[in-house]
Amino acid sequence: MKKYIAEFIGTSWLVLGGCGSAVLAAAFPELGIGFVGVALAFGLTVISMAYAIGHISGCHLNPAVSIGLWAGGRFDGKDLPGYIIAQVLGGILGAGLLYLIASGKAGFEVGGFASNGFGEHSPGGYSMTAALVCEAVLTFFFLFVILGSTYSKAPRGLAGLAIGLCLTLIHLISIPVTNTSVNPARSTSQALFAGGWAIEQLWLFWVAPIVGALIAGFVYNMLSPEIED
Repeated sequence: MKKYIAEFIGTSWLVLGGCGSAVLAAAFPELGIGFVGVALAFGLTVISMAYAIGHISGCHLNPAVSIGLWAGGRFDGKDLPGYIIAQVLGGILGAGLLYLIASGKAGFEVGGFASNGFGEHSPGGYSMTAALVCEAVLTFFFLFVILGSTYSKAPRGLAGLAIGLCLTLIHLISIPVTNTSVNPARSTSQALFAGGWAIEQLWLFWVAPIVGALIAGFVYNMLSPEIED
């Protein structure tokens, strides 16, 4: 159970830190951190948790990551259901904590609550096709970096930094397109509080990241077929 609890806590931190920066600080009057600040916040949550729980659970924090690692031969399939459940529940806890904090301000409205969307709910008005391609491709590269930086022959001790910076870059690219998911747990947690359109469009933010992760896992496994110690 230790690894599931670690994933639960870690995903809570990802949602609270990343989505929290978007909801509470992105457009704060005059001192807002903007897209760059939100992108950095998501990266920092992963970097910090990589060193906090990486030795316990591997610090996946994301169903697509767990599935991609399984496809790449790095993760036992029997642990997939437990990891995914822990990640989704952890994300919901993080979103719940964020809601409690955000609703403490007079005049608070849930609004989009940092949910992911396409069409009229895309920050830049991007289409469903654009969102689907963006999420699948960026998740592919995210998993490619994860698989490479955690490979036995990669420089030791730097994986968390590489992965966190990769997630930051992904957000810098795709916040205008989908508000950036590449993580079904993060998308689910926010959609449950936003409701309506966010729930209706949630399917894309499960399908696209998982497809991208699966492709990355199989491709990287082909490039590095050696069995690791």
